[in-house]
Amino acid sequence: MSTLPTPKPWILGIHAYVPGKSTASDGRALVKLSANENPLGTSPAALEALARARTEAATYPDPASAALRERIAELYSLDADRIVCGTGSDELLNLAAQGFAGQGDEVLFSRHSFSVYDIAARRCGATPVEATDREFAADVDALLGAVTDRTRVVFLANPNNPTGTWIAPEAVRRLHAGLPTDVLLVIDEAYCEYLDPAMQQVGFELAAANENVLVTRTFSKIYGLAAERVGWATGAPRLIETLNRIRGPFNVTASGQKAALAALGDQAFVERSRAHNRAERSRLKDAVAALGNHGLSSVPSEANFLLVEFKGEVSAETALQAIADAGYAVRHLPEPGLNHALRITIGKSDDMDRVIAVLRELCGEPA
Repeated sequence: MSTLPTPKPWILGIHAYVPGKSTASDGRALVKLSANENPLGTSPAALEALARARTEAATYPDPASAALRERIAELYSLDADRIVCGTGSDELLNLAAQGFAGQGDEVLFSRHSFSVYDIAARRCGATPVEATDREFAADVDALLGAVTDRTRVVFLANPNNPTGTWIAPEAVRRLHAGLPTDVLLVIDEAYCEYLDPAMQQVGFELAAANENVLVTRTFSKIYGLAAERVGWATGAPRLIETLNRIRGPFNVTASGQKAALAALGDQAFVERSRAHNRAERSRLKDAVAALGNHGLSSVPSEANFLLVEFKGEVSAETALQAIADAGYAVRHLPEPGLNHALRITIGKSDDMDRVIAVLRELCGEPA
């Protein structure tokens, strides 16, 4: 018998989350295009709120994030009592698995989706199950075909990370309609604000009308508050009550709450970020398409990044090093089916100029 504390076997099966790099192999600091952060930074209103909040560092934050929940509800026409805030949406994704799955259960998600889903499943002792994808996007038929009597939670990232793909509202509705009512559908909308606003409603509509849908969002992406770790979820009262039972008691900092509150009030910044992303993503996509005869292509993206495939004389590893030599960090994801690809966050216009130039130079084209 062991005389030392022994981790549970399902914990030992977890591969810890690996964040995007910000330094080269020789220690040089790189411009980070590896973590899908907002290249425009943070709303000035949110930065001012952060500065003011520092004077309250000695007091605990509001444990219920009441003012923030009220403002979220007002902006999105939701019920504040059906909202819970978390330490980024990551905490809420983990809590969803923990609250509704355990040993002997299965947590289902699509291949090539957010790596936290596998971690969340294993963390609570459940078995992670991957359904096959369709051209790097969630395949509704494959997901429904993988449901068993042990399935308790289904995660859907829409738009998806790390591929950027998106499935339309009618496909999300069909997925939900095909699930047993005792299976929780978690729609992870971390990148949803990069969509046209008219296409952002399906998750909220399903969560408002059904007892088994939870929608998660974050302030880390378009709102530019990644350092503050603020996320939120909406769903039926029973779902929100469950998450409130097991979340941290003061899980969102006072500064994070106040910055997020101010960020919600600056929708002009959100629109500028969306427009910048749309324009620069299109420019990078077109540049990659122009190098198609060299084996480069990209996966259609609705997020703030582009997954670029390298299937010719230039390998993903070679491109990764060349981009690093130029001063930029992008994300290589050497998992099965993606080892030939790089995920490139959309940066400032000058950053995109340089990355495009590197790709062209690698392919022997004039920069």
